[in-house]
Amino acid sequence: MANQYAIDVQNISKRYGKQVLALDEISLHVHSGELFGLIGPDGAGKTTLIRILATLLLADSGQASVNGWDVRKDYKKIRSNVGYMPGRFSLYQDLSVEENLHFFATIFGTTIEENYELIREIYVQLEPFRTRKAGQLSGGMKQKLALCCALIHKPLVLFLDEPTTGVDAVSRQEFWEMLQRLRQKGITILVSTPYMDEASLCERVALIQKGRIMSIDTPANIVAGFDKPLLAVRTDNMYRLINDLRQFESTHSAYPFGDYAHLALNGPIWPEAVHAFLADKKHTGIEIKPAKATIEDSFMELMTKS
Repeated sequence: MANQYAIDVQNISKRYGKQVLALDEISLHVHSGELFGLIGPDGAGKTTLIRILATLLLADSGQASVNGWDVRKDYKKIRSNVGYMPGRFSLYQDLSVEENLHFFATIFGTTIEENYELIREIYVQLEPFRTRKAGQLSGGMKQKLALCCALIHKPLVLFLDEPTTGVDAVSRQEFWEMLQRLRQKGITILVSTPYMDEASLCERVALIQKGRIMSIDTPANIVAGFDKPLLAVRTDNMYRLINDLRQFESTHSAYPFGDYAHLALNGPIWPEAVHAFLADKKHTGIEIKPAKATIEDSFMELMTKS
């Protein structure tokens, strides 16, 4: 019987040995045609969950299904109907671009020509390099080739494990634009990333840390849930600044955020009070301005509550 969700995860747990609890009673669902993000740092459990859903790893407990198929009983059907792009480039380095694509098409009993329309927008960027060995491609081009190979059999669901790690900013942007176009073609996409700024590019996200889901919602709703006054603060000594801000009596949290420190306060405070506190601590080059909360601020806040 078909499941109402493209991906349905119920109370999935996974341990590695006795010490490492990689997933702790994880539950989530992804709607058909949705672009869903797993957002969290390295070691959060993202790869483990994706490997379980792609039928490459067995969970210790719990249940999961992909397009209504059980990940244990129906693994052959799932493997025939999903695309999987692992975090590490795993195509054949000594085969050319074209040979890799032909190989993966053949495995799934199809041809490049049959499903070319699905990969056309991506493959046209690879075509000038079609005879080049995959191992000689740039990071961005390897990424595009891996995506083409994951799509060549027209999957119903696409699993992408940290696909933009290690590629330049332009390639990252191009890749997400490609995902948006694929979503419009009805493909369900589950993508994991450690980059908080990529969360806003998903329809919904699950914030995950240490094998536990901290929140599942739209990026806008998660950010809207941040209810602390927030200031961006910078001085000439950023390392000492963080430590000193944490001693300020009204501080809720303080942590690095790009060129600034983000200071979350327990209540409304005039910036002049923070300025006076830092001046008293002999800080120079003090700059303080209001800040708008981001998904990263929300993530840090949820971490303090968990």
